[in-house]
Amino acid sequence: MKFKRAIYFGTAFLLLIFTMILSISAGAVKIPLQEILNVFLGGGSETSRTIILNLRLPRVVESAVVGMGLSVVGAFFQGLLRNPMADPYVMGISSGAAFGATIAIILGLGIFGLSFMAFITSLMTVFFVYTISKTGTRVSMTTMLLAGIAISAFMSAIISLMMLLKHDEFSRIVFWTMGGFSLINWNGVVFSTPVILIGSFVMYVFSRDVNAILTGEEVAEHLGVNTELVKKVILVTGSLVTATAVSVGGIIGFVGLVVPHISRLIVGPDNRILVPFSAISGAIFLTFADLSARVILKPMEIPIGIITAAFGGPFFLYLLIKSKQKGEGM
Repeated sequence: MKFKRAIYFGTAFLLLIFTMILSISAGAVKIPLQEILNVFLGGGSETSRTIILNLRLPRVVESAVVGMGLSVVGAFFQGLLRNPMADPYVMGISSGAAFGATIAIILGLGIFGLSFMAFITSLMTVFFVYTISKTGTRVSMTTMLLAGIAISAFMSAIISLMMLLKHDEFSRIVFWTMGGFSLINWNGVVFSTPVILIGSFVMYVFSRDVNAILTGEEVAEHLGVNTELVKKVILVTGSLVTATAVSVGGIIGFVGLVVPHISRLIVGPDNRILVPFSAISGAIFLTFADLSARVILKPMEIPIGIITAAFGGPFFLYLLIKSKQKGEGM
């Protein structure tokens, strides 16, 4: 089993490297592999250096980091809620963060102000959903998921209204609602990467506890797990990671839904193994999605949210149908 997992991880890592190199090479201007190597070794033409180091490399790194973060959050939310349809997008956290980002855009705040507003509004969304779902000292995970879907729809409506009222910022707000990395530079990478990596590590520390919760909250508590504390830490940290991802890439839906579910089918439900594998797989998925967004209709670029929704929408329906069939079979 360990050898098989090592094969899976090794294959996934090599696939990530391949996808990142392919993403650096492909685009409106195709750059050969030899020229990419020359640039990384300090040579290459000035044009190639500018395209690779200032445009494509930060974009590739950011898409990989954001994909990793969203997948890790999705894996933990699915484990915490014991529901394969849970992810930051479905639970309303992404929409909450986008609402804050929209306000920051209208107010003319910079990247840090935008990220701060995205975090605050995503945290408010989590708090609101958490409060609705709480009965006494217990939190209903099913109610939390349904409340998240409702909040997501409500936030999206408010964002649409603000877009109508602020025509001068229409294009920027559309960017955040549809997602994309076309405006990414190294400042965004340096800002977001530590937050997403540290947040993901903090959640990973609770992998064993989430494994216990998967068997049932009462069983987990008998094993000494403080289930309410675990929920709060995962929800707050997941909100921070999601808000940071939204602040640099806009709303990118379904990454946290599709990737952890497929990863679970490959390596199993143990979060100590599932989470790092989902992180690598998420990086591959979003890097490839960003590459697709750039080359499908080049030189025009498709918002990456359209690409991920094209995968995630049908997959969500598949999970709903599978869940219904399972319920009918019981």
